[in-house]
Formats: sequence, C-alpha cells, structure tokens
Amino acid sequence: MATIHRTTMTPTKLELLTGWLPKQKWYAGDAEAPELVKAGGFRLDDPEGVVGIEFMVVADATVQEPTAYLVPMGYRDVPLEGVPDEALIGTSAHGVLGTRWIYDGVHDPAVTGQLRALMRGEAMPQHQSESDTPDPTVTVHGPVPGEGFDVRINRVLRSAEAAQGASGRLAAGWTWPDGTAVRGVLAAVTPR
Repeated sequence: MATIHRTTMTPTKLELLTGWLPKQKWYAGDAEAPELVKAGGFRLDDPEGVVGIEFMVVADATVQEPTAYLVPMGYRDVPLEGVPDEALIGTSAHGVLGTRWIYDGVHDPAVTGQLRALMRGEAMPQHQSESDTPDPTVTVHGPVPGEGFDVRINRVLRSAEAAQGASGRLAAGWTWPDGTAVRGVLAAVTPR
C-alpha cells in the first residue's frame, strides 16, 4: 500500500497543472492560466511499490460554468524513458522523497496497467489523501474480464448518473467550486 506523506511539494501539483493543462488539445477553457482547485480523485497502488499513481480531478473556476478535468498522474523518482516530451507535467521537490518527475498517466505504463487492473476488478481504488484506506465511492460498473480492451479516459468531465448499470464504466464523484457534489464517468472500456 502507498504511503501518503504529510509534506510539501514545490511547485505544488496544482501549480504544475496550471501551466500544463492549457497546452493540452482537450483543454476546454480559454484562459492561459486557469484558476484550478482540487475537486476530487483517488489513488491506485503500484504492485512494484515504485510509482505513485493518482487520478486527480481539478475544476477550473475561471469560466462562468466551471469545468472539471481528470488528470491521471504517475510520480517517479527518475525520468520515464520512451515517452513524448509533452507527457511530462513537470518536476517537483517532495519534502520527503526528493525530486519527483510527474507524468500524464496516459503515457505511464504503471498507471495504465493499474487502471486496466481496476477495470478487471483486480485493483482497489484508494483514498486520495489517506494511506491504506480504500475508497468505496469509486466504482467500476461491470468489471471487464480478460485483456482484449482499452480504457478511454474522460478528460473533460460531465456530471451524470448515466454510469449506473452501464458495463465497463469507472465512476466517481467530485465537488464543484461552489461545494456541489456530483458524480460522473471518469473512464470507459473500449474494445480493441
């Protein structure tokens, strides 16, 4: 199980995402520097105990109707080789673990591997900020057996209860900047 350290990160994850997010083709805002707030998320454990895996939901409050984004992240103690330059969100000095290279999880094999394991019912979502604490609010509807599938991450999130009963969907909640709690589909299985 991953240990959550009560320490500082410089720059913070939100500061790194503020510069990185507007450069992504799926960014729906028009601000060069969005006003991001942490809105939700969860973690997965790396079976090798090497990579920190977090699925963070951030909300951009610079627009009249806030937009929520899902950013899966892999935290590593060394650079990840063989990925495009844009996969690196940035580096941060962790108060306990030292320099962390933070990658967009869709390019990190540890992150995508554990997401696939979650969709098969072989991994358990963990609370975003508590060590060794499962998060039962993160649900997979209709775990998918076998290997013949891909997982599509919903980068721009929509609140909807449509996940109920839909097979191959990963659902979780987040909170809008005004305090309203909602749920939606974070990821879905697609056939290869």
